[in-house]
Amino acid sequence: MSLLIRTHYNLAKESIRQNRTRSFLTCLGIGIGVASIILIMSLAGSINNIISTQVKNLGADLIVVRPAKHSNTIENMVESLTASNQYLTSNLTLLDAKAIAALDETKASAPIAQSVVTLTAEDRTVPSASVVGTSQDLAKIQNLQLKSGTFLSDKVPNAAVVGKDLSLKLFGTTTEAIGKTFNLLDNKFIVVGMLEEVEDPINFDNVDFDNSMLVSADYLYGLGGSFQIQQINVKANTTSVVPELMQEMSDMLASEKSGDMNFQILSGEDISHPAGGLFQIVSGMLTLVACVSLVVGGIGVMNILLVSVAERTREIGIRKAVGASSTNILLQFLFESLILSLAGGILGLILGYVAAFLIFVVTPFAPYINMEIVLVSIGTSIGIGIIFGMYPAIKAAKKNPIESLRYYR
Repeated sequence: MSLLIRTHYNLAKESIRQNRTRSFLTCLGIGIGVASIILIMSLAGSINNIISTQVKNLGADLIVVRPAKHSNTIENMVESLTASNQYLTSNLTLLDAKAIAALDETKASAPIAQSVVTLTAEDRTVPSASVVGTSQDLAKIQNLQLKSGTFLSDKVPNAAVVGKDLSLKLFGTTTEAIGKTFNLLDNKFIVVGMLEEVEDPINFDNVDFDNSMLVSADYLYGLGGSFQIQQINVKANTTSVVPELMQEMSDMLASEKSGDMNFQILSGEDISHPAGGLFQIVSGMLTLVACVSLVVGGIGVMNILLVSVAERTREIGIRKAVGASSTNILLQFLFESLILSLAGGILGLILGYVAAFLIFVVTPFAPYINMEIVLVSIGTSIGIGIIFGMYPAIKAAKKNPIESLRYYR
């Protein structure tokens, strides 16, 4: 058996060697498709890894409450594509956040109500600024660091804390925004604190803190506008009481909402998944596009093998005449298809991670490498080789030896 495999390998290698350019272009077609899938999986893994690391760093005593609309999967996918729609359908309220904060086992609680509004300050206007209504507990829960000033306080209801990038857009400075005022919904706010640069626009809160203005949720809701609670972050007194606190929160919210269970209470790894599954949806769509590229590459493999079968018709006839079976001929060409596809898969693996490292140069998404991605690339290559190599191999195996011997190029 090993001798037969070695023979098929040597024949395939010799055929590929005699047609180097043609074989390389075939491998490149497979490689581009595999590289696309590798890049998508690497970026998706990197995003999930970033969020998972954030959650782990914040501790096992973190609990998150989010709205959850119980509808079918297709509706959930469509609704997840727009953040504004997600917030507008939220059934979480400030009263819910305050009720959770009043529970005995709650150490800290902070609602997150985000909306995009127009901010004006002196001679500058930011037409689409992210404003987050929250509470002073958010700094403790998120470990937000201040560059200068203080965080939100009940003593100054119209106080605001600004991120670095938004400060530059609104005030033209990243260091001297303390004491400056701005207008939000025809009301004047004063900046009392500036956040340290977070450099992490992807997080489980779905908030880019560098580009956001934090204000009191209580004061914000009194001004009107399209603000909805998208999330409530909670810190338990200890890790051991997390399950008990989650159950208590669930019972209390269900009771207040008359049995309406359109909310979810998450802890641990469950928090890591971005709300609405937007990244999973986008990754899935991109993967489908990459699969089209793989199919094109597979058709290229099949086309090249059909050409090879036609060119080697006399060789097939000679081999059959000296005793080679149809199975031997089939395995010979199938083996050649597998070698081409595997070489393309390895090339795609290299190209995919080279692209991932290049993207890492300009984004915070470090390449995510694990055995699952490697196995997917190898398995995909083998599958392409078998599926698209089977027809040419069968066609070669069915050739009549007498007719094949009469064939001349």
